[in-house]
Amino acid sequence: MPSTNRIILGLLCGMAAGALWGVVFVAPELARPFNGMQLAAGRFLAYGVIAAALIAPHWKRLSALIGAKEWRALVVLSLLGNIIYYIFLASAVQFGGVAMTSLVIGFLPVAVTIIGSRDKGAVPFARLAPSLLMSAAGVGLVGWQSLGGTAPGEMKGQLIGLACAFAALGSWTAYAVSNSRWLARLPHVTGQDWSLLTGVVTGALALVIAIPAFLIRPGHFAPEEWMRFIAVVSGMALLASIVGNALWNKMSRLLPLTLVGQMILFETLFALLYGFLWEQRLPTALEYGAMVLVVGSVITCIWAHRPPAQRVIASKTS
Repeated sequence: MPSTNRIILGLLCGMAAGALWGVVFVAPELARPFNGMQLAAGRFLAYGVIAAALIAPHWKRLSALIGAKEWRALVVLSLLGNIIYYIFLASAVQFGGVAMTSLVIGFLPVAVTIIGSRDKGAVPFARLAPSLLMSAAGVGLVGWQSLGGTAPGEMKGQLIGLACAFAALGSWTAYAVSNSRWLARLPHVTGQDWSLLTGVVTGALALVIAIPAFLIRPGHFAPEEWMRFIAVVSGMALLASIVGNALWNKMSRLLPLTLVGQMILFETLFALLYGFLWEQRLPTALEYGAMVLVVGSVITCIWAHRPPAQRVIASKTS
């Protein structure tokens, strides 16, 4: 059972990572002329270049710590957590909007927490049930809000967006579980170094998808659109991929997997807030209710992970 200090530090790292990751939900709107594959290729090429520059001074030491099995894992993690995930997420945002995509990705905590509850020594599922129910209710309210007013002519695009969002959900769920377990197996590799290694591999893989993304479907973009595209993908690479991933990896080492899953809710929460700012509107009553439930879900999950003695004392003083 993690200590209270570890939970607090892990919570802060998770919140910061969520705030940075939430930006990627708005980025496809900022560079709308470019499709999901082009955005993914640009973002992860930039991620690879920055990661390679940062890791170069430590390359000799790190390469000695990483074997063939770890390199294969990095390839799989780079595909699941970065390239495949973001292609589907960007497509979901462009077809279905920020709110719908946030809704579906909001189910990530439920999926990851259910998987994590089967780990040895994990918090019993019964103690996690209130948090999971609140999480499901919160994203359900967002879904009602997002899909309830869809016009018949827009339904095809919404359905394509929904399918892409669920594909992103599956890809990132697999990444979150596998990445957390690999970090636990490699105590001699820091979370920051693991993130940079992931970035180097992701950048190499992005070269492969860049060819069909920009040559087969080149598009006709104005110079100012290219400048905006470069600024958007570079910003995502630095903020979300470099800094956000490092914070997430540190959090993954501080918290158990069942609590790691709940931290993904902060990405959903910030994505919704950024979406409201982009659309220049306030949340509706349903969206306010959803955000309250999201925050309540995290708080009840943190409560479930407190040491037994602390829960007893808190109950007696309340």
